[in-house]
Amino acid sequence: ALAFDVASFTGTTYGEPLTLSEVTPVSAILDDPAAYIGQRVLVRGMVVAVCEEKGCWMDIASDRDFEKVQVKVDDGVIVFPLTAKGKQALVEGVVEQLELTLEQAVAQAKAMAEEHGTVFDSSSVTGPQTLFRIRGKGAIVAD
Repeated sequence: ALAFDVASFTGTTYGEPLTLSEVTPVSAILDDPAAYIGQRVLVRGMVVAVCEEKGCWMDIASDRDFEKVQVKVDDGVIVFPLTAKGKQALVEGVVEQLELTLEQAVAQAKAMAEEHGTVFDSSSVTGPQTLFRIRGKGAIVAD
């Protein structure tokens, strides 16, 4: 983890105030997600996608190319604006593991395709999936 001056990061706060002062690189969580399950972490990165329906999740880019982690919040408790996309964010939350059955994985892929306006390809989901994401408690999105 890297020490970070949270007070120097200005923007709009969503949810609870941040309590951690050390940033965990997204790549570290992705490299060994099992080691972080149930741990409260602070991550920093560019917002690369936001839920277009309810603002209930956003994807944070990793410090490595072509990687990201999803931050999921309780519907209506925190609502991330679509304008957050392309901005830097600090997000605090708890790493969680999701076990999806094949049916759940297909349903999720179908919902994502609909949300992004792309064609759903059922052959893209080949079996049950284990997903790791951050259950967001609070965030600051840069102005």
